[in-house]
Amino acid sequence: MAILITNSLVLNERNQLIPCEFLLKDGKIQAKGAALEEQGVKFDQKIDAQGALVTPGLVDVHVHFREPGFTHKETIATGSAAAARGGFTTVCAMPNLDPVPDTAEKFEQVQKIIDRDGVVNVLQYAPITQNLRSDELVDFEKLKKAGAFAFTNDGVGVQTAGVMYQAMKAAAKLGMPIVAHTEDESLLFGGCMHHGEKSKELGLPGILSATESSQIARDLILAEETGVHYHVCHVSTKESVRIIRDAKRAGVKVTCEVCPHHLILSDNDIPGDDAIYKMNPPLRGEDDRQALIEGLLDGTIDCIATDHAPHSREEKAQSMVSAPFGIVGSETAFSLMYTHFVKTNIFTLKQVIDWMTDRPAHIFGLTSGTLDIGAAADLALFDLEHPFEINGEDFASKSDNTPFLGEKVYGETMYTFVSGKLVWAKRGK
Repeated sequence: MAILITNSLVLNERNQLIPCEFLLKDGKIQAKGAALEEQGVKFDQKIDAQGALVTPGLVDVHVHFREPGFTHKETIATGSAAAARGGFTTVCAMPNLDPVPDTAEKFEQVQKIIDRDGVVNVLQYAPITQNLRSDELVDFEKLKKAGAFAFTNDGVGVQTAGVMYQAMKAAAKLGMPIVAHTEDESLLFGGCMHHGEKSKELGLPGILSATESSQIARDLILAEETGVHYHVCHVSTKESVRIIRDAKRAGVKVTCEVCPHHLILSDNDIPGDDAIYKMNPPLRGEDDRQALIEGLLDGTIDCIATDHAPHSREEKAQSMVSAPFGIVGSETAFSLMYTHFVKTNIFTLKQVIDWMTDRPAHIFGLTSGTLDIGAAADLALFDLEHPFEINGEDFASKSDNTPFLGEKVYGETMYTFVSGKLVWAKRGK
């Protein structure tokens, strides 16, 4: 099947939108350029993009697909469909599952579900420790052979420095990244939102910024000692940005990500005891939010990831104290970034695309994130001209736990292709 995409635009190096057509064949980008049809290329199907922007398929290094163990929240089928609807063609799934894929056999069982049900490229993380919560390391070598591309205990921080040190040594020996959810549980004190004036106003227990930044500081020393590639999940505080910036200047091999919700919202946006605003790490202060924006602009923060974390409406209907942490993000990330930052001239469109495609791919050595001829035909098309409303009833995900419901945004996904196969299309276009 050869597919010709016409009437589409791409972004050039000068941040200008220019016409460009694409021919997809045998899973690859076979040709691109102006007026391909007039040049006589052969195709089986033509798609009129109606002026949509073509980008490399988005890459998300942080999603939760909940299968096995929590399929009332999400499955690999629904999670990967949600990713496709958001323009993502490669996603990296966290291992906080039941059972945790902490042996090669358990990992391979998850991989079978991915191979059967995934509609985008799904890369599965392996855990750092047995069952995530123990101090016993997994067999790194066997899990790498089983298909793991990186190791993380996302959802909980590795609490013991000695365990993290040994994990980093094992990962470095194999040339594998350690990906860290940084959270010192001894500093949590039962918190459910950021510790600040807003938490005091609402009478809710707060989470100290030091809960995150103190563990990053510990890990950066260990990463320097071991030489491992250390990647920090969902950075949220100004202190975290500062110490990562200093570590990069010192030559530590550290990368990190930030989520759209931490860039857009602060704790001042929390209207009350509403668990839709409960996420981990929490929405921080306005000074933290500004530090995250600055960190992206100066290269301290490397990429944008969603931390797509679905939960049922019943679970999120509870108080912030008892409800689970997390919001969904796969289906809203690009449109939120485009609307809040590109249209307001804070970021350029090229910057946002790079942070959501080339940069995360480069960090983890993936072949995704490019529109080069001969590359895999993983690409997304976005309508930048027409506003639409974020509506949970339209989601492909099983869940709609996001504070952005009802917001009017730009940048709706029109088409998503994975290896030249159409995996998402906006109907009626």
